[in-house]
Amino acid sequence: MINMILSLIGSKIFGIEIIDYTDVLELFVRFIFNFVVTTIIIRHLYYPATRRKDYLFTYILLSTTIFLLIFMLESVKMKIGFALGLFAIFGIIRYRTNPIPIKEMTYLFVVIGLSVMNAMSSKKISYAELLLVNVIIVSIIYLLEKLWLLKHESSKVILYEKIELIKPEKQKQLIADIEERTGIKISRIEIGKINFLKDTARVKVFYYETDQTNYFDDDEYSTVDDS
Repeated sequence: MINMILSLIGSKIFGIEIIDYTDVLELFVRFIFNFVVTTIIIRHLYYPATRRKDYLFTYILLSTTIFLLIFMLESVKMKIGFALGLFAIFGIIRYRTNPIPIKEMTYLFVVIGLSVMNAMSSKKISYAELLLVNVIIVSIIYLLEKLWLLKHESSKVILYEKIELIKPEKQKQLIADIEERTGIKISRIEIGKINFLKDTARVKVFYYETDQTNYFDDDEYSTVDDS
């Protein structure tokens, strides 16, 4: 019975091998390697700096899908031109709801690039070289996010009714009033549309998420309806 099962496992169906231990092992090792690197970048470098759970979900699944897709297509001798074309298609993804901020687009490019490289590296490239490339990218991201302290600046648009404080000479009073009422530490502000009939103005406030608690949601900014 055991010999029959082993014989079946080693056989082919319609000319396709049921299991190729070498390819399965290579897929497993490469996938674990790519997943670990992606997790380090997204979960331990990107997320602590931005707290964007929506992109955390997107990056992990996108990396996994692209890696498996490229790996399977590479197994059937996919031409490099087609691979680069596929990479370009994923690289210019724009969600129709809200434009992706430049920092999130950069991380998207990194995730896609690493997944493609880890999946397409041939036998001409040693594992040491592949590891070095991944370490270099992770190290640069760590340097930028942790050591150089490049903070992620978020913004919100609020409808402000104390129109007498929107004058340039009263900017400090305006910031102090908004900070007291919202509980967030503001880095800068921009005055938008002013409605003198209703004595209101649109004020866009900018703040660093690392300087305060996660008071607002994770949208880049929100708008208000003063109609």
